[in-house]
Amino acid sequence: MLLWLLLPLSLLLLLLLLLPPATLVQRGSQKSSLSWLADLQYRVARSGLGWAAAWHQRRLEQSTLHVSQSQQQALTWCLQGVQGPRWPFPGSTDVNTFRNHLPLTQANQAQEEEHGGQLLSPPPKQCCGGISLQATLLGLRALDKAYPGVLAPGSTACVTPMSPWPSTLPWPGHALGLPSTPATKDSQALLLEALRSPELRVLEASTATELLDVFLDLEADGTELAAALAAGNPGIALPGRAAALREALEQGPQGLARRLWPQLQVVVTLDAGGQAEAAAALGALWCQGLNFFSPAYVGSGGVLGLNLWPEQSPGLYLLPPGAPFIELLPVPEGVQEEAGQTIFLAEAQKGKEYELVLTDHTSLIRCRRGDVVHVAGAYNQCPVVRFTGRLGQALSVRGEDTSEHVFSEALARAVGQWPGAKLVEHGCVESSILDSCEGSAPHYEIFVELRGLRNLSEENRDKLDHCLQEVSPHYKSLRFRGSVGPARVHLVGAGTFKALRAALGACPSSPYPPEMPRVLRHKHLAQFLQRRVVS
Repeated sequence: MLLWLLLPLSLLLLLLLLLPPATLVQRGSQKSSLSWLADLQYRVARSGLGWAAAWHQRRLEQSTLHVSQSQQQALTWCLQGVQGPRWPFPGSTDVNTFRNHLPLTQANQAQEEEHGGQLLSPPPKQCCGGISLQATLLGLRALDKAYPGVLAPGSTACVTPMSPWPSTLPWPGHALGLPSTPATKDSQALLLEALRSPELRVLEASTATELLDVFLDLEADGTELAAALAAGNPGIALPGRAAALREALEQGPQGLARRLWPQLQVVVTLDAGGQAEAAAALGALWCQGLNFFSPAYVGSGGVLGLNLWPEQSPGLYLLPPGAPFIELLPVPEGVQEEAGQTIFLAEAQKGKEYELVLTDHTSLIRCRRGDVVHVAGAYNQCPVVRFTGRLGQALSVRGEDTSEHVFSEALARAVGQWPGAKLVEHGCVESSILDSCEGSAPHYEIFVELRGLRNLSEENRDKLDHCLQEVSPHYKSLRFRGSVGPARVHLVGAGTFKALRAALGACPSSPYPPEMPRVLRHKHLAQFLQRRVVS
């Protein structure tokens, strides 16, 4: 009899816990205070999140303490049940057999092998799998510890159609006020909704480049957005917020986010290839004074790194020992040196650079993704790394191989010597792509989008070439011999790279998360930038 009494009460409690908090607000109070039922729901959700995160933390501790065993299990999972010409050794999970039978493959070549020469369709717009859920749960717990109060209902807004969290949490996510996958794909509507909430503590966007586009749109459409707030389209008219928006925009881009949301503590975006420059531009201008946090580093192979340290300097990630199966290929230190054999995670050496090699159980291809990491330390037996660049984004007109990281360092030095300039974005083209080396030595064509500087003098343009020679001895020697001509710098108009990203995103085979290319290999894309040069 007692069981029959408890059953309906349990079902009622479960129903109440699953209801959105907004439906539980007392009619007499339309403010932010929640009814006791909503408060109960919130407390249970926090407890559930804490329990789930603690369980995943224990799993992570065990796997990273015994990383060799964990990687062997991941390899076994990749190979189990595989039959056919890709793996003619049923039941074998020997490491040497695995390495000898499956040669290393470049990412583009892997696509051709797997799909018969056809381009890969874009992967799902939300990363899936156990590692994605682990990254989300551990990231939320770490964020809550570093910034108390950020999980309170109404404290978070996502201003892009996709969330930065690798996995969705229908529950307890909605009870904690975390944005779920929005019903609209209109970034302006999401931005308008965020502007209606001055008490925000967390601003979310899928990636830093997409957040950069949101702020560019905010500046361009500020008058329209203010009018919508004042008219109450949609929702209640908020003339005070409309006036605050106009005033904040009149003061310029620096510190704009803090003026709009005075309680804002942290910006959450998902880290992927080519995002560092956009994050730096946001930190220098629109999001000045705010901390940034990325729960994971994500590539076309899925979640590649976990961020457990939001309070530390951004960019540190733990390489997990589970799926996808990760190997490390030492990056040659010299131009003539060839890459050696791959190593496993436990063999990584602090201070060394490696290229990631991923093996997925569906394709069973050992794919060199081109992502380069620098080992900064260790967590138990697993390496903690910084992603420093992509091998496919290196410049080379005479075999010099100027890496993405080296060029970015030189450009940052040069921009620092341009009075008042703030770098927004840049793109590079080798002169042969634009046929611009006729009658001159091959060289780099550099397109930059800036704030604070409307024209570039010849003296300032020359500074980039000098900085390139400072950071790259090989480039300097080629310039000294005249084998390579001076880099040519072009200033493009505002919004140029936003338009370029839109053009790239319209391609059916565009990856997710979108990786911003820094070196353009196709003539029509180079001409796209060339047509927008203003100085």
